[in-house]
Amino acid sequence: MKKIIALTTMLCFTLFGFSQDDTEEQKSVIQEYTPSKLLEKGQWDIKWFNNLYTQTESTFSDGKEPRQTFFTSTIDVFTGISNSNRFNVGLLVEFRSNVVSDRNALDVFSFDGERGTARSGFTSFAPAIKFNPLKNVSNFTIQTAFHIPLIDQETEDSVFLDQKGFIFQNRFFYDYTFPSGDWQIFTELNTEYNFGKKAEQDANFDTVEGSFANNSLLLTPGVFLSYFPSQKFTILALVQHQQRIDTGNDFEQDFTAVGGGAKYQLTKVLNIETLYTNFVRGNNTGLGQTFNIGLRALF
Repeated sequence: MKKIIALTTMLCFTLFGFSQDDTEEQKSVIQEYTPSKLLEKGQWDIKWFNNLYTQTESTFSDGKEPRQTFFTSTIDVFTGISNSNRFNVGLLVEFRSNVVSDRNALDVFSFDGERGTARSGFTSFAPAIKFNPLKNVSNFTIQTAFHIPLIDQETEDSVFLDQKGFIFQNRFFYDYTFPSGDWQIFTELNTEYNFGKKAEQDANFDTVEGSFANNSLLLTPGVFLSYFPSQKFTILALVQHQQRIDTGNDFEQDFTAVGGGAKYQLTKVLNIETLYTNFVRGNNTGLGQTFNIGLRALF
């Protein structure tokens, strides 16, 4: 009888061990590699994210306004360089295409540069580092980047393209997976200090120098709650708030957005993400919607 009990116990431990290994092997990138997770030495993470923001309302007027649409496409590339897996380096590149004067939202993909209604081009790049400051808290990381503008004018022919200023950005990431493994909460605090020349406009209200955002501090906290019906698929809900604090440019701004989305692991390397947000309130801002899609490769 004792031999049977011992054999049964050994079998249970063996099966449990295999089961645990299988579970770990089956973990997908969307489960394991949140923004809080750093890469191992030699790993690469490439993310192409596209954001289309469109509005027909704002806090600057009552009622409907001519449609304005702003498309932002970013490529983020990171790689692990430390044996301790606590330090990554990367590069961020941003491309924008904007249309105004009630043009169709999908006209941002025309890239026609029509005077007075459209502008497009690469607007900034940023070297970046990502690190884990607390050895005992591996799911807390900080991403620091320095954004360098590539544009000559912020607003030209009454069309805004992007901020013309330098940005020192720090993003603080933390995530927690509940014991069941089906739920995960992710939090982020994005801080940006914008600096450079104050905005100077000509008689046509085009910005010839500087940016409206220079000499301001931007704070953007966000909370994301994810549910995993399976290891390859997640649905999520989010709340974000953005607060621009005047530190010398006589301009303050804030808004709150809510939304949701989904991620799916297409292959062991590639996953896809979709996201929708709605600006539900704000001051000195538009009240529009965003439609987002991204692809991420990790290898």
